[in-house]
Amino acid sequence: MPLSAFLKNFFSKEKKYGSRDRRTISSLCYNYFRTGGAIKSESFEEKILAGLFLATDQSNDLLQNEKPGWNEITSLSVAEKLPLTGIDVETIFPFNNELSEGIDPRTFNTSFLIQPKLFARVRPGKGAIVKKKLAAAKITFEEIDETCLAFENGTKLEQVLEINTEVVIQDLNSQRVGELLRATDLQKPVKVWDSCAASGGKSIMACDLLPGIELTVSDVRPSIIHNLERRFKEAGIKGYQSFIADLTGKKNLETSVGSKRFDVIICDAPCSGSGTWSRTPEQLLFFKQHEITRYSYLQKSIAANTIPFLKKGGYLLYITCSVFKKENEEVVEFIQKQGGLTLMKMQLLKGYEIKADTMFAALFKNRDSQKTLSDVT
Repeated sequence: MPLSAFLKNFFSKEKKYGSRDRRTISSLCYNYFRTGGAIKSESFEEKILAGLFLATDQSNDLLQNEKPGWNEITSLSVAEKLPLTGIDVETIFPFNNELSEGIDPRTFNTSFLIQPKLFARVRPGKGAIVKKKLAAAKITFEEIDETCLAFENGTKLEQVLEINTEVVIQDLNSQRVGELLRATDLQKPVKVWDSCAASGGKSIMACDLLPGIELTVSDVRPSIIHNLERRFKEAGIKGYQSFIADLTGKKNLETSVGSKRFDVIICDAPCSGSGTWSRTPEQLLFFKQHEITRYSYLQKSIAANTIPFLKKGGYLLYITCSVFKKENEEVVEFIQKQGGLTLMKMQLLKGYEIKADTMFAALFKNRDSQKTLSDVT
């Protein structure tokens, strides 16, 4: 269970905690996990205090009572505070040997001590009204570009803006994946299959970037498709097709898709989510290394089973929010060799330097006719 869900359930049962108590307890829990595996010999209390000191930039009562010397210098940078705790920052993340190429381990490890930002993508034609509403509500934001806005984490945008109608809550690098969608050179109408649609964020972005597409969405979970349909209604997306399918099963998939072939297949594959762990730092302690290999196998299986439904000249957009080589570069190599697709562009979207998620994306083109792949081994 994600920490956020655990805390929500806990506080729903423990009514004695007021709003301030809930914020304080939640913050202490998250900061405890943010130090990952860096503190092994210290007491539970010391780990909480170290996490609080490193992850906050303001003084607070707990530090004042327990570590007054630390409380006086909370405004220092993380780099300046680390030596005072005796922590080796590169031991926060326990799987540095699994990282994709191009990731700086020290900077990446340090990022877990810094709260990420909240990002929103402005929908087409909604820029003026969104900025007007934010100004009226006195909500400060950073304009990354004409469609991307950044906010302090915890900003209650849903109280001011119409989510999915005016803006989509979507990480900066998730939005940047759209650059690869724009790189396709297809003639309308474009048939797009979001094969692992989940909450539908990539589908909504595809509709905004490639107007007039013929959209098909699928996921293995009926509840996800149900929630996606509600979200699409809010986003004004109509005329799409949806189905439930396990993409690791060839026969089931062939029955669901039939003779359809697509110009673009978006494969936002199930993954470790390791590029988002600054938002879910409990994974630093609970994630098991063998899961990386399991996810890599799953991703290769899904790629192998979806490629046959790609038209000649069509594009496969492979996406993960992982920092692991086995989920990223190794899957790209598999798609090239086993799928026969041509790699057009590959991007490691570093978020750890800019308070965003780290993602990986690769765009492939099918220069051959329908592919038939053997089972993944």
